[in-house]
Amino acid sequence: MLSDRSRPVIEATLPVVADNIQEIATRFYAHLFGEHPELGDGVFNRGNQAEGSQQTALAGSVAVFASALLKDPEQTPGHLLSRIAHKHASLGIAPAQYDVVHDNLFWAIADVLGKAVTPEVAAAWDEVYWLMAYALVNQERGLYSARGVRPETVWREWEVAEKVQETPDVVTFRMRRIDDRLVKTSLPGQYVTVQVPMPDGVRQPRQYSLTRADDGEHRQFAVKRVRGNGQPAGEVSNLLVDKVQVGDRLTMSLPFGDVVLDDSGRPVVFASAGIGITPMAGMLSHLRTAGSHLPVTLLHADVDEESFALRGQVLDDVRALPGATVHVWYERGAESTLPVDGVHAGMMDLADVELPSGAGYYLCGPLPFMQAVRSALIDRGVAPRDIQYEVFGPDLWQADLLTEPTPDSAFRDGAPQG
Repeated sequence: MLSDRSRPVIEATLPVVADNIQEIATRFYAHLFGEHPELGDGVFNRGNQAEGSQQTALAGSVAVFASALLKDPEQTPGHLLSRIAHKHASLGIAPAQYDVVHDNLFWAIADVLGKAVTPEVAAAWDEVYWLMAYALVNQERGLYSARGVRPETVWREWEVAEKVQETPDVVTFRMRRIDDRLVKTSLPGQYVTVQVPMPDGVRQPRQYSLTRADDGEHRQFAVKRVRGNGQPAGEVSNLLVDKVQVGDRLTMSLPFGDVVLDDSGRPVVFASAGIGITPMAGMLSHLRTAGSHLPVTLLHADVDEESFALRGQVLDDVRALPGATVHVWYERGAESTLPVDGVHAGMMDLADVELPSGAGYYLCGPLPFMQAVRSALIDRGVAPRDIQYEVFGPDLWQADLLTEPTPDSAFRDGAPQG
């Protein structure tokens, strides 16, 4: 609960903080790594740092959290915090690290805003920070407890049992356990963090959606090669695709992620684009394994059929589900050899398909795609609470809330991917 003393101070200073929070976040990370270089090993994604997306996501989260407290001082925005807590748990973040973040963040606030940070202002924003931090610590404690682990024991070594070239740019890794420890079951739609040693000795973490239901011995995820295209190429994705081979070992976290398949018995609609098919593949695999009879609709957009990753597995699973339907959209024309119910040219257009009533919707793909599909669904009368979306990487949609009014349900987000 935001105190009556701090509320007017936050109201008065939030516009100034919001206008400068991108710079605050940039200074924060630079100072943090200067003071604690060890955090660059195994915790932070330096690719996101280099392109600025992590700074933007932090800025958006803090400002959205403060705005939500002003809107309802007695509540914290649970959906906003849920994704962050799951991401932190997958990285093994411990409560003590919030003290480190606090000290460096408030250094950056004072560095950017200078004399505007009076003792009264500092105290009010300190209250906001610890409200957010303690809420996250409590959620993360619950996540660790539910898994029966501590932050330092979320990690485990797995062996690459199989490596499958799905498309020219996407490779599936099927991992096999190498010890006698119990494999904690994943929920449909969750992800794991993979810690990958880089040539300079620094471990880089990346999150990858699980693409197949657990069998007690294996876990499976897919990696898309991130090409340069004028920007730095993905150092982790290219190393995994080019260098890691069958028999090699990788360190993976337990599965986490709060965007998971609803088990209430409603019809399910999956809408994905590109590599956004990966969490949908995991959910479809779970449905097939469970012998589900739910009505399922898969809507997928891609460049062309050759680019449709995991298409063999996905369509096998769909065809094993009674009454399931598939529609695909290809930018390069409506041509397909796949056993689908509809092939369409161009971008996904929901006017081309019939949607079941009372369904739960799951979106994954580039942000513009998800924003467009979500808007189209709401225009067709779908309740925002029935739409979940999954973000790969830092959640920049949260940052968009600062400038673009969006229904409250947009606080719902999902699993990242490296």
